[in-house]
Amino acid sequence: MKQLTVILLFLVLSIKQLYPQYGGKRFLVNFNANYTTTAKIYLNPYSTDIDVKNRSLGVEDIFSPSIDIRYRFTDEIILGLNSEYMKSSADADIAAIGPGGTVLVPIKEGYNSIPIEFTIFYLLPFSTEYFKFQMGGGAGYYYGSRFKEFGDASVSTVSRDFAFGIHVITSCDFLINDFLSVRGEMKFRDPEFELRSMYENTNVNYKGVELRIPKKEFDSKVNVDGITFTFGVGISF
Repeated sequence: MKQLTVILLFLVLSIKQLYPQYGGKRFLVNFNANYTTTAKIYLNPYSTDIDVKNRSLGVEDIFSPSIDIRYRFTDEIILGLNSEYMKSSADADIAAIGPGGTVLVPIKEGYNSIPIEFTIFYLLPFSTEYFKFQMGGGAGYYYGSRFKEFGDASVSTVSRDFAFGIHVITSCDFLINDFLSVRGEMKFRDPEFELRSMYENTNVNYKGVELRIPKKEFDSKVNVDGITFTFGVGISF
């Protein structure tokens, strides 16, 4: 057993000597395309009715761009900072008051989010000259807002909570040359943010009909609970 441990240690050290990490470059900037499987929008997060409070609107197939900067702190430890822009929506209905009484109007309930995430990565020892496997974990701040699309409705944010979340990432960089690389990545996270929004005007013109929204302000909670898959192109320097 002791001899096997010595042999494995020798192999790991040999690999590090044979394959300099990222060609000796310290910084790697990646431009990414992301696909997140699911998210949820809670339309009544403060309801006293548990069923209403836990009822959510599912959002699926979320595509988003991001930029990622990583710094090789040591041969094994890499520090990363990532920023992403997410925007997605789902179909729903809203109750409004029209000339003939209350009507249900189709609406797109959506959210915008800008996550800013810090990650500490460990370069896995079985990485090779061209393939760099990393595993990391970290925390992020999630800035978000809500929007509703129907008629000429306009929504603004009244207040929002300071939202943090944690995440775990596995990724692989393929080095095309000393300066250019491509990346595949999988991220697990479960952030949520709560906010209060309001209609700029409770009178909405919908297909030529004047409708009135009975409630000017509304609360929401957004939970991005899906897995995020990433493909990106990176530049080392």
